[in-house]
Amino acid sequence: MPDLPLEAIVFSAIALYLGFLTGRQDSANVVALVISTRALSPRRTLVMAAIGESIGPFLFGVAVAQTIGNEVVAQRAMTLNVVYAALLSSIVWNVATIALGIPSSTSHALVGGLLGPALAGYGLQAVQLEGLLKVVLALFVSPILGLIAGYYMVKLSYFLARGATPRANIWFKRGELVTAFSLALAHGGNDAQKTMGIITLGLVSTGALSTFHVPFWVVVSSAAAIALGTLFGGWRIIRTLGARFYRVRPVHGFGAQAAASAVITAAAVLGGPVSTTHVISSAIVGAGSADRVKMVRWGVVSNIVMSWFLTIPISAALGAVLYLIIQAINPGG
Repeated sequence: MPDLPLEAIVFSAIALYLGFLTGRQDSANVVALVISTRALSPRRTLVMAAIGESIGPFLFGVAVAQTIGNEVVAQRAMTLNVVYAALLSSIVWNVATIALGIPSSTSHALVGGLLGPALAGYGLQAVQLEGLLKVVLALFVSPILGLIAGYYMVKLSYFLARGATPRANIWFKRGELVTAFSLALAHGGNDAQKTMGIITLGLVSTGALSTFHVPFWVVVSSAAAIALGTLFGGWRIIRTLGARFYRVRPVHGFGAQAAASAVITAAAVLGGPVSTTHVISSAIVGAGSADRVKMVRWGVVSNIVMSWFLTIPISAALGAVLYLIIQAINPGG
């Protein structure tokens, strides 16, 4: 790490805590199905996922970080106070949803957290509509793709395994390990970039960087933070994703994970900051629907979907309030 001003060090440390929370919150997305189907023990599954999470950020570039940090809010509005308010509102929302066991979206929280302070401080002209549209499309289209892909992956699996004996479950469990690791790679490649983006914004706003570009030490530290968070997975969320939708079997786990990893990997390469929670939850529902629509517990699904739609407005409102408080304390920030 290069020599940095104290305020940049403090900000980076807080942002890495958000990266840790992202790993802890979203570890459920990667491991819930493997644990639910008993393809691997919980601890070994988390270790495998953490390894994948630590590798992913080095494979897919920094397109998502560029989108979050450079395309949603105008650079003149990216002051230290705005970025601090966005960071703190995201952390508060993550802590609350982890405590309640709600598989909420860190991506939604971060986008809302950026929009709220920017609007409070600089008005509508601070929002870059083209970049915001790109983010909104990625966030809302990706679950639909996950749902469809999960459905057809399970249908394809049944077709390929037609006439097979119950021993086919052994192969599906082994396949789950492969798809779970690929999902961990994809998640690390997409979600760690959000931490990279917010840290780089902080470095620019504190004057540690003159232009927005992601330093290598930011990539390394963001990868370490999300991997460490994965090791301390949110068990209440794991139970929600792994058991409360329907009785998940190895074929569902394999199909849902393969579908989700494909969608998330594509988004990471294209620069779309998708919600891993949205994609894997939708893929699980799609995988279950391939058997029977009625087997999915739609009441649980509707509760989770409601939390998705609440995240952006709540985090935006919280970010705006925090910005006004921070601005009152530090008017020049």
